[in-house]
Amino acid sequence: MTKKDLTPPGLVYMANNISSRQNVLGASKAEGARWAKGLGLTKEAETVFFAGCGYQYSSQLECLTSLIRKLDKSSIGAELPMSLANFQKKLGIDLGAVYRTIFARNNVNDARPLTDAVKVLKNLGVDFGYLADEEPCCGAPLHFIGLESKFAQNAQIVQQRFESLGVKKIIGIVPSCTHALRTLIPKHASGFKVEVQHFLEVVADLIPERELRFPEKTKVTYHDPCQLARFLEITEQPRRILKSIRNLELVETEATSGQWSTCCGGGGGFEAVFPEFSQILATNRARELVDTGAEIIITHCPGCIMQLKEGLKELKISNVKVLDLAQVLVMSMEA
Repeated sequence: MTKKDLTPPGLVYMANNISSRQNVLGASKAEGARWAKGLGLTKEAETVFFAGCGYQYSSQLECLTSLIRKLDKSSIGAELPMSLANFQKKLGIDLGAVYRTIFARNNVNDARPLTDAVKVLKNLGVDFGYLADEEPCCGAPLHFIGLESKFAQNAQIVQQRFESLGVKKIIGIVPSCTHALRTLIPKHASGFKVEVQHFLEVVADLIPERELRFPEKTKVTYHDPCQLARFLEITEQPRRILKSIRNLELVETEATSGQWSTCCGGGGGFEAVFPEFSQILATNRARELVDTGAEIIITHCPGCIMQLKEGLKELKISNVKVLDLAQVLVMSMEA
């Protein structure tokens, strides 16, 4: 029995997509880059904004996750359909793509955290570009799945792509991508000399010079994404940013914040392997955050946003919103 035989079908599907199409869904790169149309971001820049898969394909990922959860609760389960999807893709038939095309919302607002992050950076005077359809996949899921040789191969692709385009600095927004670019890829690509900062690090350094005001007085709470808090150790910056915004009252969960934050059950393909358990974790974390009395749950990870919305849905709570911190920043700059 090989390692491949032991890998859950959902993770094999993701890994094959990264290797063949440079994104977790196997969608076209042009499709993922549509969110940036009209923003005036050039590919020819030494500093680039790294959008990553999670935000660019958020609607489609949410759609497929919902399907997997429904299948898991059915009599056939989720593993058999995922195995068939892998087999049919080898034959040139991508059922995942068909399902995404028919059912995904493709709402322009799905990419709002990306467009808002761009607005924030521009507002703060940061000069940067975006590689669009030439942006490589960081390959992080390959590492977390345990396919280290494939991750190493992808790291070489990433290094070569950035070198060929003259990229010197990256501003990442997806926590997992940023961690992979900053920490994991250099271990397999010794010549990788690109400086990597997370969006929140850049904003936290520049925000003290700005006066920010949220449109109305609002009680908010913050959920720490696992990769952001535990791997990148970025916990102080988002709180400093939120506390600098007038009209926001930050309320925290007791003993489950920062590096000790409760996981929402998303990320790394966990939803595809343990859909029911993932949903339970999402519901539990959503309940913890709602119990603070907050009107808005703020986080900064596409997986966490999806999970927390699912948790609120399970709890039948409609009067609490889930927003990305980039969205809150734009609202506070425009108020």
